Amino acid sequence: MPSLSHESLALLFKNRPALAAEILHNALKVDIPDYKAVRVESGDLTEWNPAEFRADAVVVFEADTPVLAVVVEIQLGRDQGKRWSWPVYLAGLRARARCPAILLVICADAAVGDWCAEPIELGHPGWTLTPLVLKPEAVPVVTDAAEAVRAPELAVLSTMTHGAAYDRARMFHALLSALATMEDGDRAKLYIDIVLAALPETPATELEAFVRSDTSPYKSEAFRRTYAEGKAEGEAEGEAKGEAKGRVNTLLQVLEARGVMVPDEARERITACTDVAQIEAWVKRSVIVRTVDALFD
Repeated sequence: MPSLSHESLALLFKNRPALAAEILHNALKVDIPDYKAVRVESGDLTEWNPAEFRADAVVVFEADTPVLAVVVEIQLGRDQGKRWSWPVYLAGLRARARCPAILLVICADAAVGDWCAEPIELGHPGWTLTPLVLKPEAVPVVTDAAEAVRAPELAVLSTMTHGAAYDRARMFHALLSALATMEDGDRAKLYIDIVLAALPETPATELEAFVRSDTSPYKSEAFRRTYAEGKAEGEAEGEAKGEAKGRVNTLLQVLEARGVMVPDEARERITACTDVAQIEAWVKRSVIVRTVDALFD
């Protein structure tokens, strides 16, 4: 099963396909052709070959016709199989979209990024694929609220990558300012959970405290209610039980936002649990599972 950070990063591109252009142009200095629209396509790049080839995300930029197609791959470790499948991804997408195709690899580790960036010799003279790789140090640091509002997913990626940095207070403020402007409150809540799961313990605690504070620009009623209910429950029945209640609410909201059906039996199992560690594990898995049964596996 893909890891939380793997699925979370892919989700950013699926929710905001223009993020691919922002990274290619701003971070990797790749010229992007003029386009009028951008869309996400199926990541299934299998053609006649019986082997299955599926990219993490596929983004297509259009004028009147497709002008650029991008395969987005989230690579958290070395996988020799990618040296064989990545050229297939590009060739398949290029043939399907009938336009130039680019491979963009997102790496959370610099050493893995160096490995991914190594040229792939295909054998035919002059035919070499050199992946475009976004390593952690190349991820833009978004601390300006206006920039974050313009590109919320870029702010999420920035905070996931650099949120343990010294200037994280400005980064948190920019991120929450962006999420406060999102019309989809469930998506904003999901993004907060993604960032919290990616951050080390200390900055994650600081971000949670910032969200709860009166000075936070993030005004999602759903998010505030989650923690308000947890706090009230803690006062009435004990701090541990209150924390469990708050995390249960978070879990159910994430599942709802992702469209995962929660039957009554599963809901009863979730709400009856008072083990904070277990609930926290479910919360992290809720971002990647497709069914509630998979949550409990």
